[in-house]
Amino acid sequence: MEFANKEYFLLLILLIPYLIWYVRYRKRSEPTMTLSDTWLLADAPKTLRQRLAWLPTALRCATFTLIVLALCRPQTRNAWDERTVEGIDIMLSIDVSTSMLAEDLKPNRLEAAKAVAGSFIADRPNDNIGLTIFAGEAFTQCPMTTDHTSLLNLLQNVRTDIASRGLIADGTAVGMGLANAVTRLKDSKAKSKVVILLTDGSNNAGEISPLTAAEIAKSLGIRVYTIGVGTNKVAPYPMPVAGGVQYVNIPVEIDTKTLAGIASKTDGQFYRATNNKELSRIYSDIDKLERSKLNVKKFSKRYEAFMPFAMAALITLLMEIVLRLTWFRRIP
Repeated sequence: MEFANKEYFLLLILLIPYLIWYVRYRKRSEPTMTLSDTWLLADAPKTLRQRLAWLPTALRCATFTLIVLALCRPQTRNAWDERTVEGIDIMLSIDVSTSMLAEDLKPNRLEAAKAVAGSFIADRPNDNIGLTIFAGEAFTQCPMTTDHTSLLNLLQNVRTDIASRGLIADGTAVGMGLANAVTRLKDSKAKSKVVILLTDGSNNAGEISPLTAAEIAKSLGIRVYTIGVGTNKVAPYPMPVAGGVQYVNIPVEIDTKTLAGIASKTDGQFYRATNNKELSRIYSDIDKLERSKLNVKKFSKRYEAFMPFAMAALITLLMEIVLRLTWFRRIP
């Protein structure tokens, strides 16, 4: 809790002279009665009323204190602040060509990649992470953000049917996917900038070659980790036929040489994932990347909180008045 008008706390100093007056001079102003002898009253026990004679004065002091606190404008706010956390700028670049429906990883390559990428994002709450998807063309599904809830929602909406429905050209434009991710990182001020590129094929589309995109990444200080996903030789692929699905074996053609060259040129690493377990292990290894400092600013809204003090002051004032007019009433 904070106080907007702290200077009003000085009013509490007025309690000091009041309490001094109460202790030293109040009895002199009270009415007295002269008796010839008080020996009969010497051993008389004090009543509860006499023992609590200080209570109205204490309530008056409490009322004054509470009024001062209300005048100071106490305020509460959300527990948000500006702090420095460890993080890294990361762009995920994921192949969404129709070949990612092959089921050598379960339930298929794309869903396995999404599941592992989702866990990776959830484990790095302080990172700026974005998502690029590519087939024969590439585009940004989500720019870099620390709003990982939105990022995960967009990741779950990724489908291969954007190529099969003709929304983008089918194929595997590795160079375009990498270049798109690099574009999102070029203005980053982070100490570490990383692209994690996942594909199941070789570059056969796009206007930028993978090694040219790697040169651009290197010039900008961006490390690229490449992942070739898919078993060796052939993989089962669901081929739609009239009213159903027929599985056919398609060849696995991952250009490991190019992917390894991209990683080597940018001081990253190349990985091969032939099953779900290996893919999870790869992302766990990448999770151990160097972390850089990011300033995270959080803004808060303040709320006035004087009302409880004002209500308490009213209650103590009423209690004092009632007690002075009833139980502690004096005559004259």
